[in-house]
Amino acid sequence: MSAFSKGTRGFSTGAKFLALGAGALLLASCASTPEAEEPSAEIPEGDGVFSVGTILPETGNLAFLGPPEIAGVKLAVQEIEEAGDAFPFETKLTERDSGDATTDIATTSASELVQEKVDVVIGAASSGVSKTFIDQLVDANIIQISPANTAPEFTDYDDNGIYWRTAPSDVLQGRVLGNLMVGDGNENVGIIYINDPYGEGLKDNAKAAIESAGGTVTSEVSYNAGDTVFTTQVDEILGAGADAVAVIAFEETASIVPELVNTQGFDSSKVYFVDGNLSNDYSFPEGTLEGAKGTLPGNPAKDDFQARLKEIDSGLSDFSYAPESYDAVIVAALAAAQAGNDDPEAIKQNLESVSKEGEKCSTFADCLELIEAGTDIDYEGVSGPITFDENGDPTEAYIGIYQYGADNTYTLLNAEFGSLAG
Repeated sequence: MSAFSKGTRGFSTGAKFLALGAGALLLASCASTPEAEEPSAEIPEGDGVFSVGTILPETGNLAFLGPPEIAGVKLAVQEIEEAGDAFPFETKLTERDSGDATTDIATTSASELVQEKVDVVIGAASSGVSKTFIDQLVDANIIQISPANTAPEFTDYDDNGIYWRTAPSDVLQGRVLGNLMVGDGNENVGIIYINDPYGEGLKDNAKAAIESAGGTVTSEVSYNAGDTVFTTQVDEILGAGADAVAVIAFEETASIVPELVNTQGFDSSKVYFVDGNLSNDYSFPEGTLEGAKGTLPGNPAKDDFQARLKEIDSGLSDFSYAPESYDAVIVAALAAAQAGNDDPEAIKQNLESVSKEGEKCSTFADCLELIEAGTDIDYEGVSGPITFDENGDPTEAYIGIYQYGADNTYTLLNAEFGSLAG
């Protein structure tokens, strides 16, 4: 995958606004929460600059997710600036790398963004990486919105209301993955998973779904980020009699698959990927992934949205979590506009409100017009309606199911709908 240019700081655009429609697949909520509080005298006044920082993967084992996420953020910032005086704040974007959980890049990046006094941080992609800096943002009362964190433990994290995400918890993805594998006729399932909060959470939820559907998890074998040799894990999985294997991994997939499929001769159509390793950029011999399936939370990027993203980064070949990244910025900007205040506390008090139970709008310009008229809005974004609950989680979502062809690239088969609300 082509990486977006590195080192860009204080990104700004000056083009005219172009309206962007919402995607066809929708999130919806069955939860009911109180209306957002009116800003009080205790909320500090902002500085007039809607300041966005990013901690997204330019390096590390999720670097393939960086370009679409970064492009999604930049497209959102561009469209906010194109709104001109209708948005009552200046806009600033400060970009930083997240690296992965084997480095301290993310914590350094977070420290720099705290010093910059940004209002909102978009990131990280990895749940394990977010855990390394979330407390810094809580202490600084800076909003964090992850476009790709799916670890269930963030739902109840003690974050003082600063943590939000536009991707659903892996309670849902795990359920869909497990049901998919058993539904395909696999009775005995092996799981290779990365030993971090993401891998643990997704493995546990997939296992629960497999067993509930009548299947058996014959073995569950972990590995550590950065491992390059997987003979032991693959031998254990196959030795336990797995007739299908879920690979819950990041870039280490590039080493796992050759051992599993090419060396051991395991049927590629019995291999299942997840969002952390669903990529079109593997350098495998033709046919290596043929028939393999994978799950990816969220609304697939529509053609018109992909075209807009490619105006930002012409080298994009993957669009995973680009819609969620775009929406993370837009919903924060709408919260600031509704509050009339760019201070993080004001944004925090309005995020849930702009995502639900008002008049629906699907472009930034249309939503701003409604806010200016004093109308309560319900933003429906390119990844879905972005209906937040009181924990900052989307309450319902689609999980896309994809399948690889002989050329080792994947296409959408269908999307499964699920609810995380009571």
